[in-house]
Amino acid sequence: MAGKNIKVLLVEDNPGDVFLLQEFLKEVTTVVVDLIPVEKLSEALIYLAKEIFDVILLDLSLPDSQGLETFVIAHHQAKATPIIVLTGIDDETLAIRAMQEGAQDYLVKGQVTGDLLVRSMRYAIERQRADDALRHSEERFRVALKNSPIFVYNQDTELRYTWVYNPSYGLTIEEILGKQDLDIIPVEDAQCLTRIKRGVLTTGIGTREEVSITIKDTTRYYDLTVEPLRNELQEVVGVTCASIDISERQAALRERKLAEEKIREQAALLDVTTDAICVRDLNNQIIFWNKGAETLFGWRATEVWGKNASELLYDEPSPEIEAALLQAMSKGKWQGELTKLTKMDKEILVASRWSLVCDEQGKPKSILTVDTDITEKKHLEAQLFRAQRLESIGTLASGIAHDLNNILTPILAGAQLLPLKFPDADERTRHLLEILEINARRGADLVKQVLSFARGVEGKRITLQLRHLIVELAKILKETFPKSIEISTDVPQGLWMVSGDSTQLHQVLMNLCVNARDAMANGGTLSISAENLLIDENYARMNLEAKQGTYIVITVSDTGIGIPREILDRIFEPFFTTKDVGKGTGLGLSTVLGIIKSHGGFVNVYSEPGSGTRFKVYLPAVEGMETLTPEELPPQTGHGEWILVVDDEAAIQEITRTSLEAHNYKTLIASDGIEAIALYAKNRDKISAVLMDIMLPSLDGLTAIRTLRKINPQVRIIASSGLMSDNKLSAVAAIGVNTFLSKPYTVNELLLSLQKVLS
Repeated sequence: MAGKNIKVLLVEDNPGDVFLLQEFLKEVTTVVVDLIPVEKLSEALIYLAKEIFDVILLDLSLPDSQGLETFVIAHHQAKATPIIVLTGIDDETLAIRAMQEGAQDYLVKGQVTGDLLVRSMRYAIERQRADDALRHSEERFRVALKNSPIFVYNQDTELRYTWVYNPSYGLTIEEILGKQDLDIIPVEDAQCLTRIKRGVLTTGIGTREEVSITIKDTTRYYDLTVEPLRNELQEVVGVTCASIDISERQAALRERKLAEEKIREQAALLDVTTDAICVRDLNNQIIFWNKGAETLFGWRATEVWGKNASELLYDEPSPEIEAALLQAMSKGKWQGELTKLTKMDKEILVASRWSLVCDEQGKPKSILTVDTDITEKKHLEAQLFRAQRLESIGTLASGIAHDLNNILTPILAGAQLLPLKFPDADERTRHLLEILEINARRGADLVKQVLSFARGVEGKRITLQLRHLIVELAKILKETFPKSIEISTDVPQGLWMVSGDSTQLHQVLMNLCVNARDAMANGGTLSISAENLLIDENYARMNLEAKQGTYIVITVSDTGIGIPREILDRIFEPFFTTKDVGKGTGLGLSTVLGIIKSHGGFVNVYSEPGSGTRFKVYLPAVEGMETLTPEELPPQTGHGEWILVVDDEAAIQEITRTSLEAHNYKTLIASDGIEAIALYAKNRDKISAVLMDIMLPSLDGLTAIRTLRKINPQVRIIASSGLMSDNKLSAVAAIGVNTFLSKPYTVNELLLSLQKVLS
């Protein structure tokens, strides 16, 4: 208080006492006192209503008020101002009562000095300030407790509640005071609380624990703090406790634990799945990478965390990726097929699903990507689509081939008969007839190539050693191919056997070698090799055309210009060629495919532009010894036998009649099955054989043949057609046809067939 004026209200009706007090205060130099004297209580009350004083000096005997009532009135008016009673009444009882009512001090006139008065005023002011501070603190504490969930209480040494604030357990203060825990909560919970509090009473050391209390089938959780309550002698006289209801927090904690457990379970599932799962933030940095991603792409999770996903998984940025990202951000999801890179820089095709992940406020925070490897699936689909496409084209080609065969049959036969009709023709005419026959044969060969693709090729199947075929082919290639092309072969002695037609397989290898020659215009190396191969279940599952078992693999490779990737899937289509007009029909590889498929095999091709091409031909291996084919004998002429020719094409009827009669046969002609049956029934005794076209109007050839068999079970029949499916060929064999003649046929082939059935 030094250096600060003290403003004092003096309520005193005796002028002498007022003067004496003023003189006392002047003697005190440590403090400056601003003293305002009034004679009556009413005057004092007026001052107190409009001004603030540091202290009040109050006489209890005033003109308008006497005794303790004077203090009560003044104190009521100025509760915040300390009051010192300064009176001439030396009454101890009155002094005690004044102090009990709130007086800061009680001084008796005649015993007062200046120093005593100043000390009393200083003490009164400081005590009032302390009381105010304590009162304010208590008020703040009370307000804080009132607005908090804390249940605060004291208990004595018998653990009876002595003071309660903010009661809990659904009870009022009145229902709790004076009682023990056993009286207000279930026994089991009360025993737990008693154990904790007894421990504090015994040790004098506070504790904090979480407890649960069940009331009316509802369990609540509390954070309980228990401290020892001590008296002035520091003796433990009870406990003071604070209890906070943490049920919601516990529930949230349980939910969080459940969520964490669920996350752990989901994380385990994410690591079990074979799909690659990646999470990246909006800066494209990887923040999650599961086991499936490690397996598919090759990088461990620790290697990719924080890395840029685009730099890691893509060769270069593309509009496709940008469009996917834009849709994922705008619509929340995207799915499609993407080509990505592995750690070994291998390209793989994945089915990719993107999902936008948002935070609790709905703000985007990351992108979840799930990738499924479909590289093998797409490879198998490509094989299937190619097979379906080739089958469709083959169906079309078969129909065209049938009509072309019917057209070419009389042309070819006529070209062979004309030199016999005109033996004296000049050289120019003979040359023209030769050109006619050659081109008719070329047309027939072209149709056979179409049929080879369309329905496979049926031929004379014998057990073959392909090593001999390859060696023979290599000799021909070395003699006919340019010297700039080096021919090399690699065929082991222990090569397995195959069942096949040597002429057709020779055609396959020749076609592949000619293509290799054309791909090496500036020279190079043509390699032909063969090896034994055991195809297992895994390989068979990856290749639709392969079956589990033993195979011979013939590889024809070149060092030529290679095949562009965009046309690699089309090279086996009939009529597809990259050669200039007039230099290729586009049927070479389709014929190769048709022949190999008819042998139960398949073909694979591997090529890179500028790095050459490698064809691999797979043929099923068989057991057995190599079969040698006898030389084909020249046809013999007839001896006047009657032949029933059944065909709906007039040109074929005419040329077949002329050809047979030129070689000493006699003929009867029928245009459909009904006419054929009628003619045979009438002339059965003289007809030696029947040449029956299978595809006839009115009554088809198969039905006609069955009817002829009923008329004469020994009838000799040659079936003929320009187009026959495997099913119909089986049906022809089943009804006892002696041989089958495929259109277009030459005169020699016709005569050899007759010779075979008539012998």
